[in-house]
Amino acid sequence: MRRWPVACAAAAGVLVVLPFLLPHPDVPDFAAILAPPSAAHPLGTDQLGRDVAARMVAGARLTLGLSVAAVLLTGLFGVAVGLLAGASKGPFGAVLVRTADLLAALPTVLFGLLAAVVLGPGVPALLVAVCAVGWTPFARQAHLLTVRETGREYVEGVVALGATRARVLAVHVSRNIAPPLVAHACLRFASTLLTVSGLSFLGLGVQPPTAEWGAMVAEGREYLFAAPHVVLVPSVAVVLTAAAATVLGRRLSGGGG
Repeated sequence: MRRWPVACAAAAGVLVVLPFLLPHPDVPDFAAILAPPSAAHPLGTDQLGRDVAARMVAGARLTLGLSVAAVLLTGLFGVAVGLLAGASKGPFGAVLVRTADLLAALPTVLFGLLAAVVLGPGVPALLVAVCAVGWTPFARQAHLLTVRETGREYVEGVVALGATRARVLAVHVSRNIAPPLVAHACLRFASTLLTVSGLSFLGLGVQPPTAEWGAMVAEGREYLFAAPHVVLVPSVAVVLTAAAATVLGRRLSGGGG
């Protein structure tokens, strides 16, 4: 497990350094349109002659940044809702849980369409679509963990010593349910990454010519047979990154993998 922080730090360092070593991601080269991988262009060029490697690095910062931001926003809100629902013994907690269940049944693409109509396609619409539904898995997970944790004997002991319910939730319960929630966040990052890329692929998220992995796949799909690297490179990046996050989440949760 100690290798994961080192690997993440190394990947972040690569994303910082590579832009200085690669061509500008948005500068076309009409003399090298759809060029295959070569020494000059390690991952080839796209339909406008732009360097695919440079666009992959620029796209990584946007795709991964949006995914991390969405997981943080939905995680904080969802965990807060789950804690309140788990600690509440009355109808308030039941309403919160039922609301989360209802929203979880709705497809993210639906919210993407609604957000695109109201805000226009772009990053704001993408974040609204992802966050509108993305908090529900965190809320349900936090609710289950909180119910289980508040039933333990140490909670009754802490309350008997004079601690308030708010302090018990904020200090003791939150600390004990944090590890499984961190593992859950890694798993949610994988699905969020796929959602962010998928919405951009459908034209509801990041718009061309901005480099983003899903948008790059959408731009290059017409050239799949003439220059497969234009589609395969960002597609493989999405799949491998999501798989790595899933493996990390499972290991953190003790599921192996």
